Parts: sequence; C-alpha cells; structure tokens
Amino acid sequence: MGRLLAIRPDAGLTDALQSGLAGHDLESCGGDVEAVVRVRDRAFDVVLTDPATSVSEDLALAAEMRAVRPGVRIIVLTPAATHDDLVNGLRAHVFACFTQPLDRPEIVAMAHAALEAHEWGDGIEVVSGLPHWLTVRVSCHLLTAERLVRFISEREATLPDGERDLLMTAFREMLLNAMEHGCGFDPEKVVEVTAARTARAIVYHFRDPGSGFDRADLKRAVESVNPELVIATAVHRAEMGLRGGGFGMLIARQIADELVYNERGNEVLLIKHLA
Repeated sequence: MGRLLAIRPDAGLTDALQSGLAGHDLESCGGDVEAVVRVRDRAFDVVLTDPATSVSEDLALAAEMRAVRPGVRIIVLTPAATHDDLVNGLRAHVFACFTQPLDRPEIVAMAHAALEAHEWGDGIEVVSGLPHWLTVRVSCHLLTAERLVRFISEREATLPDGERDLLMTAFREMLLNAMEHGCGFDPEKVVEVTAARTARAIVYHFRDPGSGFDRADLKRAVESVNPELVIATAVHRAEMGLRGGGFGMLIARQIADELVYNERGNEVLLIKHLA
C-alpha cells in the first residue's frame, strides 16, 4: 500500500482519487506549508501539488520535500505551464505535469502508476531544452514512456484538443515501438527523442539503438491493410492488454502527415503540418 498526499484538492479530484486509488493511504492538506510539515513527519510516496500554484512554486516545494524524502514522486497540478516550466520540471525530475482544465481520470491513472513504481528511477534526461528543439534521452520502460507523453502533451497545449490527442497517440506508438522493437524494453538502453517545431510543422524524431527493420515489410503492410481494420484490430489488442505491435506504426502513419525512416530503420521522423 502506498501513501499519497494531495495539497488543496477540490471535491471532484478528492472523489476521483478515493474511487480510483482504493487500497492506498490517501491524505490531503490545506497548503504548501502544511504539506512540508506532513512530509517531514512521515514518508509519502506521491505528492500532488496545489492546483492553484505556479510551476516555479511547485518546483521549489519539490526541492524542499526531496531534501527530507529523496524518493518522493511529485505530480505537478498547475493553472498553466510554459515550455520553460516543462523543461525545468523534467530537469527537476518531476513525475508528471497537468495544467487546467485538469483531466481527473488521467491524474488518477498517473498517481496510481507513481504509487506502484516501487523502484522508480527518473529515466528522462534533457539534452536540449530550447523552445523549438527539445531533445531527451529516455530509458526503455513503459512508465517512462507514459510520463514523456504527458510532458509532450502539455508542450503541445496550443493545438485543438482532438488534434492534440491524435498526435499524442501517434507519438506514443512510435516511442513504444522504438522501446519495444529497438530495445526490447531493456531499461538499461535509451531512446533519444526530439520534439521540434517550425513555423509550418511539428516534427518528432525517434532514434533507438536497435538493428532496425525491413522497410519493404512496412510498405507491403501499408498497401495491403485497410485503415479501418488496422484501428479496429489495434483497439481489440488494447482491450486484451496487448501492444499494438506493427499495427501501432500503421496507426501512426494514418495520423501523421509524413513518416520518414533512415536507411537502417532505427530512426524515424514523424511530421505533422500546421495549418
């Protein structure tokens, strides 16, 4: 059983946490000062920050808490986050970040993952943090992938929700494909991911240390598989708890405007044109 502390959660979030995290010890408090006192008094696995405080305030709070409890996982809830806020959060080893309007089911899912991550290591290293060129190295672990997707989703907050959700689906599939087929989900291996933005496009670059794949096989699959069948099959596999496998790459191809592979097949550009 894990222990979670939520700072000034509203009634809706409190109900969602209690419903979705049954079996875990859940506590709440009225502000940052009280939260620090609580964390000093007893160990907490996860802390949800005050949804009304800024990212800079939350990172200062995280540093103070980690001075006492180095292993505590911080999930930032905040009104808004700039690119620099997100990069600073990654560099400060924040577990995840959510901005308003808060997605309560996703917060609960991320909190559950944080509570279950008993031997958690951050697994995300920022190589370049520029607004137009963010590069990170990520360990090949499913939890690390989900955390990175959350940060990138916040980074693309200016996109319409439906368009952003589709783009994040494609991003996640390509990231998991690199981790699974390029690294065998070996947490000792890393995938390098770049999220770049130009005046006319969003570009994601994935590079894994694997041996690549036969691009002719992918071409034949794309030409022979009906898009509706691809999506239906992927949904069915997800319902069974299975990875999409090659279907994930085909889904990404349906969502992205361009997918460009290198000769070896271990690097790919996912390009989405901006209107």
